[in-house]
Amino acid sequence: MSHAPSERWDLPGAQVRVRRVGDDSGPRPAAVFVHGLGGSSLNWVDLMPLLADEVDGLALDLPGFGSSPPPRDGDYSPAGHARTVAAVIRQWQEMRGDDAPVHVFGNSMGGAVALQLAVREPSLVDTLTLISPALPTRRTRRGNAHLPVVAIPGLGESLLRRYLQVSAQARVAATIDACFVDTASVSPALREALTAEVVERDRYPYVGDAFLSSLRGLLRTFADPSPQRPWALARRVTQPVLALYGEDDVLVHPSGARRAAREFPRGEVVLLSRTGHAAQMEHPELVADLWRRTILDRAPRPAVSP
Repeated sequence: MSHAPSERWDLPGAQVRVRRVGDDSGPRPAAVFVHGLGGSSLNWVDLMPLLADEVDGLALDLPGFGSSPPPRDGDYSPAGHARTVAAVIRQWQEMRGDDAPVHVFGNSMGGAVALQLAVREPSLVDTLTLISPALPTRRTRRGNAHLPVVAIPGLGESLLRRYLQVSAQARVAATIDACFVDTASVSPALREALTAEVVERDRYPYVGDAFLSSLRGLLRTFADPSPQRPWALARRVTQPVLALYGEDDVLVHPSGARRAAREFPRGEVVLLSRTGHAAQMEHPELVADLWRRTILDRAPRPAVSP
């Protein structure tokens, strides 16, 4: 399997690695893909080619993840990550010579980032597709009950140091086991690429800080009582939203689907059976088909001159 090679982009506040799929010539719709906590642009390499006939796609490594160095301002909050995504979109718009808003996909923490982006920079976002978005819920699952413990200062650093001593192959296998119902759906080529990325990242001194700071920033939004709390932001989203939840997701409770259906004014919510935390990797064909039917086929078509 061939994955789109990554390239380095220098932005005003960060340096990021991105992967692009499509002819990028315009004027075609564009889509930007945002990974979750501990993930990278590799989390989208199965879905992006399936949408290449409809959109030019770009997946980025958020600052501190994948092959992107930390953000220059040290802000790992969802809002901080959203500023980086906004900068990526603007640079891509300039490169394409097209300032049209883009379709934004976000998985897990990437869904929380995409939500921040849609509210803070609405002119950049055409639609949102949220896959197991990391939004607040009162119910926990066996896969996420430990995260508040990991977020405790000092204890989190100690636990993470111990975890990083486990082999890269074992860590990738554990992540796949946690995120997938059918672990065989991860191709050997992608598993190899994910493992190679972990081996490479083990050389970077900021890996632990990027993970813990992003986790703590995300959890702070869960406890936010202000008008900037995630579900209050969801009610302000004016763009069409497709929210996909996995019935067997052990990280994001599927009951979030009901909340999403209530809160997003223009939301379409689907609960997927036999699906874990990363539907775009476990069932990319299904996700592509749902996106076409829910988002693309309902989008206004440009007028055609006689």
